[in-house]
Amino acid sequence: MSGRRRKSRNIDADFSEICFKPCGIERTSLERVVIFEDEMEAIRLADLESMYQQECSDRMGISRTTFSRLVESARKKIADALLNKKAIRVKIR
Repeated sequence: MSGRRRKSRNIDADFSEICFKPCGIERTSLERVVIFEDEMEAIRLADLESMYQQECSDRMGISRTTFSRLVESARKKIADALLNKKAIRVKIR
């Protein structure tokens, strides 16, 4: 039995072809962290645009609790990559 069907999310930015890596380390030898486009949009709205979570969730067309989970997941992945010298790749679902 599969889970509930994934709800469509409104994403206003193009996150294709984005990746970051630590300086001085070859890309092939790095571990990677994958951040999905909906997580990037959550970070963009909450942290870059400084919007409140309810505004962000309305803009993305999802619930506030779903938005909260997305932004928390993205922040953990970003912190992991920065602190543990991992590459970050943005992936479209």
